Amino acid sequence: MNIINENKEKSKRYLPHDIKTRENAVKTYRNGNSISYVLRKYHISRTSLYRWNKAYDGTLESLMDKSHRPHSPHPNAHTKEEIKWIKDLLKRHKNDNLTLGEIWYKLRINKGYKRNIGSLYRVMRKLGYYKQINITGTSKYIPKKYFTPSMLGEKWQIDVKYVPSICLSDKVPLDKKYYQYTCIDEATRERFLYWYDEHTPANTVDFVKRCISYFEYKPSEIQTDNGTEFTWNQSKMKKLHPLDDLCLKLDIDHHKIRPRTPRHNGKVERSHRNDNERFYNTLIINNLEDLREKGKAYLERSNKIPMACLNYLTPLEKRKELIVSLLVQHNTFISLVNAK
Repeated sequence: MNIINENKEKSKRYLPHDIKTRENAVKTYRNGNSISYVLRKYHISRTSLYRWNKAYDGTLESLMDKSHRPHSPHPNAHTKEEIKWIKDLLKRHKNDNLTLGEIWYKLRINKGYKRNIGSLYRVMRKLGYYKQINITGTSKYIPKKYFTPSMLGEKWQIDVKYVPSICLSDKVPLDKKYYQYTCIDEATRERFLYWYDEHTPANTVDFVKRCISYFEYKPSEIQTDNGTEFTWNQSKMKKLHPLDDLCLKLDIDHHKIRPRTPRHNGKVERSHRNDNERFYNTLIINNLEDLREKGKAYLERSNKIPMACLNYLTPLEKRKELIVSLLVQHNTFISLVNAK
């Protein structure tokens, strides 16, 4: 038991000496004892003893720690005007569940805010916008390397999300359910969302066609889970699934992730978690048309949120960047061909 307590004491961070220890150390030193003796006896450093000896005037208050807060603000600290911008924006959108990226983007576009997003986070934390998060110990999954496409249209991730029943108003029948179909381009993180009252193979085919119309290009590959809206168990159903039939006609590779492994569809799964926080958390709908109308506005908003994985570009800005890159490569290739 003593060994356990001793190990616990060793693992603790350094704690400052109490006032009485400081006073006794100074008095012992002033009584003519050698400095080495004082340091060994009270387990203190030479620097601390010199500092206490200089400050001690006979009162315990003189040995108390003073504030470490600087007397003047740092020259690069946020100005009062910038703090006011942040406070005004938070007050104006207090019920909108804005993300840090959205707040930073709005300040940058509307106010010419020049700070990086990390500085904004620290200021907002000081303002009390973020509460301290207690992280409990869990078994940590070690991810394997995953190739993320860098070209437009290389791969889409598609998944279906159940719309929480808490979002349905009293006008909606109790047994009614709605489903959100989600498609995300892995290279740009741009998304397309559409809502149905059933998740069926026919609705999946309709959704993929809507995706192609929205993005204005078809992908090389579509990745889905193994739900019946995306695939059938070939040992039980010999007929070709409507989605596979569409992919064959459009020359699209349909890749199905490993069963019961949703993390392999991680980008679209993470986006669904964001939808819960940003959209469904405050949503109330009366019918499917109402859901689609509100969802359309949310889709426009979500594609304009800066993302860390895109170097704080929005998905729409990333798409423009990749299109410009493709045009430059194409023009370079044409120039080389003409030169020959």
